[in-house]
This record gives sequence, C-alpha cells and structure tokens, in this order.
Amino acid sequence: MPGTIAANRKVRVLIVDDTRTMRAMIRAVVSRAPEIEVVGEAGDPYEARELIRALNPDVITLDVEMPRMDGLAFLERIMRLRPMPVVMVSSRTTENSHAAIRALSLGAVDCVDIALLRKGGAECRQLIDTLLMAAASHPRKPQGSACGSAERPDQTFDWNGKVVVIGASTGGVDALLTVLSGYPPDGPPTVIAQHMPAAFLESFTNRLDRHTAPSVVPARDGMRLGRGTVCVARGGDEHILLSNRDPLRLKKITDDGTHKYVPSIDLLFSSAVRHGANVIGVMLTGMGRDGADAMARMRLAGAHTIVQDAETSVVDGMPRAARELDAAAEVASLPEIASRILARTSRTQRAYS
Repeated sequence: MPGTIAANRKVRVLIVDDTRTMRAMIRAVVSRAPEIEVVGEAGDPYEARELIRALNPDVITLDVEMPRMDGLAFLERIMRLRPMPVVMVSSRTTENSHAAIRALSLGAVDCVDIALLRKGGAECRQLIDTLLMAAASHPRKPQGSACGSAERPDQTFDWNGKVVVIGASTGGVDALLTVLSGYPPDGPPTVIAQHMPAAFLESFTNRLDRHTAPSVVPARDGMRLGRGTVCVARGGDEHILLSNRDPLRLKKITDDGTHKYVPSIDLLFSSAVRHGANVIGVMLTGMGRDGADAMARMRLAGAHTIVQDAETSVVDGMPRAARELDAAAEVASLPEIASRILARTSRTQRAYS
C-alpha cells in the first residue's frame, strides 16, 4: 500500500512514456538513487495497465501525450479505479499550465518538467525526491474536482468579521477545491498560500473560480478583502501577507531568497499573529513544515486553528508538524473543514456545527 513501504525495501517505479529515449533518460536518472528500483517500462497506457497489474509498482511516472490514450485520460482512470501515486514527467505540463492543473486535480502527486532532467545535477535530484515523496503519499479518488465532497450550506451566511488564511502544498489542488466547494457565495474573506510554480498558479486560480461559489482572484498588493472573495498568492518572486494594521488588507513583499517556498505559508501565517482572534488559520496537506511554527504562534495569540488529519492528507508533512507543535485547536478530515471554517466565521455558529 502507498505510504506503508518498508524501510528496508526499495521504491518500485514504473515508467510510462511513448518515447524510448525519454524512458531511457528517466531510467538513467532515477536508477542513480539506491532507494529506487525501476521495475518496468510501458510505451502506452494499455501496456501500462497490464504492467500495473503484474508488477504492482509503488509509483508511476506518466507522460501527457501518448498514442491510443492520452496521459490525463489514463490518470483519470487510475485514480477512479485504483488510486496510486502518479508523478507526471512531461514537457506538456510546463508548456501548458492547464494540463498541469488538470493532472493535479485528477490526483497526480506532482509534475516534473522532463526538460530539466537534461540539465543534470539538482534538477535530476528533484525527480528522485519527488518519487520518494510520492511513494509515501496517500492518494485517493479526487473529491473537490467533481463539485466537492463538502455540502454547500443552505443558510444565509452571517459573517462575523474574521479572516481565513490557508496554507497548502502537495495534494492541495484537490484539497482546496473540496474546502472551497463548501463555501457559500458570500463566504468569509480568505487568503491562500499554495506551494506551486507561479506559471501554474494563474490556471489554478481560474479553476477554483470556475468550480466554486465565491469569487477566487489573484492576490494584489493593497487589495481589500471582502465577503465572497478568496485571494490566492501569486508566487514567483512575491509573498502575500495580511497588513499589520488591517487584516482585511493585503500586503505584497518581494522574495529575498531566504524562504524555501514562494509563496511562503510561514510569512502569511506570521502576518496573522498580531491579529489574534480575528483570524482563522487552516493547514492542509503538504510536504515539509512550512507554516507550522507560525501557526503555533497564531494559536497562542488567540486565533482558532484547524489542521487536516493524517487520514485524508495526501502528504501528512505540514499538518503533522503543526499537530506535533500543538498548533491545532482542532483536527478535522478534509470534508469537514469547510463547515468548521464557516462555524468560526459566522455569527450563527450552531448552523454549521
């Protein structure tokens, strides 16, 4: 089972790509890692389907454009019938951000640009690290992309003035779709920091806007938040914060190279600390521990904090780090989080409890 690989066993990888030279390059890169074993190669999804049954790999690398069935259609079938860790390794997910967001919303753990592998060095290590991370993930049939698993409330939302800040990383595409699918059109002002390349974030923001009731827009410096608006940090070379004086106004700062992730969850959550009980902090699925320390400070300052549970997290890294620091006022499964947010941001809390 994914996520339960024995410590003394190698991660078994199946490479799926229609081009022999690309398969050879991927094999050459991942074979450098003593923790990984390439157990097979497939030239199209039909061949891959038979090898999955025969070899039971821990992780699949999957191209987007292939004959007989494209990679996204195959990914959709995998996640519907046999959810397992899939890493998209293709140039198409970089050239076409819509393809990347579609892959991530269908349940792919991550997307890696195959062109980077030709550079060698750190870029090759990125693929290895991504495969190892994917092997420890807990993929499941996506819920948010199909209108979400959280039920949208029937009641008129009676906002109490509190702002929501959300941090997410690996697995965050489906998680955020699920959470925001539970929001009413006039839901609480919300600011999101999602670890994702800047080239993907615009497509992701547009997807959230199309598939959820509130208005989802890119965060802008000086923007004033209001009911029914969700702002997504743009990333690239900038972070987004809550204003020091007014939690309903956003502030942009330029990345100075000291933060591993752009946008930084830690910076967003740190900016919320001074606003205490006027802010709700939410930590969703993701690798690492970005934002965990700041969330602990938020809770000490009086903010209500909600952390996704291990069972529904694709990668229980950031949520686990927050739980270990006692940063979580409550721990909730993914389908419950929207109602927990609404309960804490509504004057009629009982309606959402």
